[in-house]
Amino acid sequence: MPEIRRRFLMTFVGAAGILTLRPLLAAAQAPGVRPPPPPRPSPNAPDPNFPPGLNGPDLNPTDKKAIKKQNQAEIKTDATKLFELASELKEQVEKIDSDTTLSLPVVKRAQEIEKLAKQIKDLAKG
Repeated sequence: MPEIRRRFLMTFVGAAGILTLRPLLAAAQAPGVRPPPPPRPSPNAPDPNFPPGLNGPDLNPTDKKAIKKQNQAEIKTDATKLFELASELKEQVEKIDSDTTLSLPVVKRAQEIEKLAKQIKDLAKG
């Protein structure tokens, strides 16, 4: 008799375990049951919680003129500096033999000239 009870209990416990795990297994297998994740806001989008007027100073036409004048003055000083650097580079290159490779200071001077020229170009674009 105890053997029959043991088998009955084992069968009952097994059936109860399957019945309790069935909803969990069904939820794990169903692909469309889960809600989609919420979309992430773009880092470049304006913040809707940010109060208006705090995005920076609004540029009015008088400020634009002042900025253009300042950019023009910077372009003039940078162009003068660019001319001086290019003249110095030309003198250094003339001193070097054409058979040897360029020295590191000459290459660095050329990179400095290139960087300054790009800066002038960006200022000119506005």
